[in-house]
Amino acid sequence: MTERLFEGADWDFQTLQRITDACEEVALKDLGLDVYPNQIEVITAEQMLDAYSSVGMPLFYKHWSFGKHFAFHEASYRKGLMGLAYEIVINSSPCISYLMEENTATMQTLVIAHAAFGHNHFFKNNYLFKQWTDAEGILDYLDFAKNYVMQCEERYGRIEVERTLDAAHALMSHGIDRYPGKKKLDLRAEEKRAGRRRQHEEEVFNDLWRTVPTGKSKSRSALSVERRRKLLGLPQENLLYFLEKSAPRLAPWQRELLRIVRHIAQYFYPQSQTKVMNEGTATYVHYRIMTRLHQQGRITDGNFLEFLGSHTNVVFQPEFDDQRFSGFNPYALGFAVMQDIERIVTNPEDEDREWFPDIAGKGDVMGVLRDVWANYRDESFIGQFLSPKLMRHFRMFHLHDDPEERAGIRVDAIHDERGFRRVRRELARQHDVGFIDANIEVVDVDLSGDRRLILHHHVIKGSQLNETDAKRVLQHLADLWTYDVALIEVDANDKVLREYVVSPRPIPAAVA
Repeated sequence: MTERLFEGADWDFQTLQRITDACEEVALKDLGLDVYPNQIEVITAEQMLDAYSSVGMPLFYKHWSFGKHFAFHEASYRKGLMGLAYEIVINSSPCISYLMEENTATMQTLVIAHAAFGHNHFFKNNYLFKQWTDAEGILDYLDFAKNYVMQCEERYGRIEVERTLDAAHALMSHGIDRYPGKKKLDLRAEEKRAGRRRQHEEEVFNDLWRTVPTGKSKSRSALSVERRRKLLGLPQENLLYFLEKSAPRLAPWQRELLRIVRHIAQYFYPQSQTKVMNEGTATYVHYRIMTRLHQQGRITDGNFLEFLGSHTNVVFQPEFDDQRFSGFNPYALGFAVMQDIERIVTNPEDEDREWFPDIAGKGDVMGVLRDVWANYRDESFIGQFLSPKLMRHFRMFHLHDDPEERAGIRVDAIHDERGFRRVRRELARQHDVGFIDANIEVVDVDLSGDRRLILHHHVIKGSQLNETDAKRVLQHLADLWTYDVALIEVDANDKVLREYVVSPRPIPAAVA
């Protein structure tokens, strides 16, 4: 008779070791997963709240906004207005999984399967994480960042450091590279580089600003438009990178802080593009592992029912007319597509063979899924694998609402072949960061005049920026640039829709 992993709800660290070993056996042998080494840590509710406040990172520099988030989450938790996650997992090597000490033994099994093997495999194998993250170096880099911020606070004062970080955080979503370069990010090399002078960059920087006239009259030494834009690397969508390299009055320590913030923003970039896939993968993996452990007799019927109760809550999808509806639950959608791929691979219908000829009836479920997990992101995953059967199951349809049309709201796609393709295309687009995120880039700097920084926002489908938010963020940008900043919103035909101009606030004497 197979030995049970545990009895009842209680557990100790030996129990966690047995659970981890059992999950690993199923994950590696039955599912063929490829994972980083695992590190399991148990934390309290207060520690989980602290992790919430610092975006789930185990080591992070101090900032007032993290304390604000902690106070909000703690108050909500104490009042019973919110629950806490069962775990937090870190994309690092070793892969760190934080488990809540209040979890029962069954829930610890679930979250180990979900995080330590589901998320872990996705982090290690998905192409976006390979391109944009450095799992080997992130923990050392976070430790370096934390110590560097502390040293800056001691040397330059907490207020000045917070002022720079406030501005960097406001621009964080526009401090990433969206297209991979030739060189993979190496955070350990970045840490070593921090103490060295960047001689070539300084030469380029000095060459650029040496030509700037000091008076109002134009100078013959001013750079040509082409030369100026080439030296500045324009157009440039990574605003933090541009400021780090080209802002005229930033001190070296401020440039390093911008560099730290943009590296951390880049670390999270793949996660924003793979929410459905990442959670769908982890949910599918934990479901397969827990089911296999039950089949082996290593957990009881009662344990399995407890697991199913939690699993059902995780993948619950409210109907569109339910007051709780706020869009698609990424756990529900991701898990449903994973299960549907399993059905198509093993027991396809004629419709499936027409829509998915490459995988229908192939038979190798895990081989197909591992390939999907490695080579897709949410937008391409939904656009490729959302089936008509699943669209019928979720009762999906598409509404068209154009304010410039007087026809009002109309149902634009229904359950026919043309409608299915339209629904799938539109849902995939809603997960495309190129469509969702504002496309803002630096296009020029008026070096021969008032040194105004000029940005363009390329408006898609009439989606302009919120005026209040735009002005607040531009204020931070102007403070870092130290001269006026102009943001011009243009449509697809380069027609100017709106223009913002913001001047910097006075620079404190300690920084100036």
